[in-house]
Amino acid sequence: MRSQHEIARLIHFKGADYILALKANHPKLFEDVKQWFENAAESNFDGIEFSHDVRVESAHHRKEKRQIWAVSIEQMGGLYKQSQWSGLQTIVKVVRTRHLWNKTTQEVMFYLSSLPADAQKIGLAIRQHWSIENQLHWVLDVTFNEDACRIRKDNSPENFALLKRWSINFLNKETNYKRSIRQKAKRASMDEEYMLKVLQASIPLHSNSSQI
Repeated sequence: MRSQHEIARLIHFKGADYILALKANHPKLFEDVKQWFENAAESNFDGIEFSHDVRVESAHHRKEKRQIWAVSIEQMGGLYKQSQWSGLQTIVKVVRTRHLWNKTTQEVMFYLSSLPADAQKIGLAIRQHWSIENQLHWVLDVTFNEDACRIRKDNSPENFALLKRWSINFLNKETNYKRSIRQKAKRASMDEEYMLKVLQASIPLHSNSSQI
């Protein structure tokens, strides 16, 4: 797998924008960003230009409040090896507070983005990504019982997760057998001809392709 630095470089090189989660696997940068936002909050962002957006959603006995702060990299006075992130313009902090019945949870996330510091726009993009991830996780759990998976050794969890996502993409592209993803996967495991159809459905066809 490519590093996040390389992913950012390739995306920026292609003329697109990125929003990448900043996690503890970049410990020095993560701590720099976390400490900067803590200090800024203590002074109520006095003298700092920033964009802020708040969204509240309620559904199925659950209430979620999302707060997004987007700050231009120039406002942060220099972060640890920030030049390694091609096209980096904005640092983002997201706080998600969820109320479910009598339980309240809070999650804090940081992001690096090549987009300008527009909290509303960046927040919408992050929210759309969460929605896709949540839907995919539901399919993975129903189809592959992922939550019960006990694969833990070395890179096995990441490798198997990638293979499962590929499998779902392949099964989605096969549209002749009108069944659920789980039923398609079961048939493919028992029927070699159908498995080949699933694989063939994912191979792009070009009318001018030469025959081998």
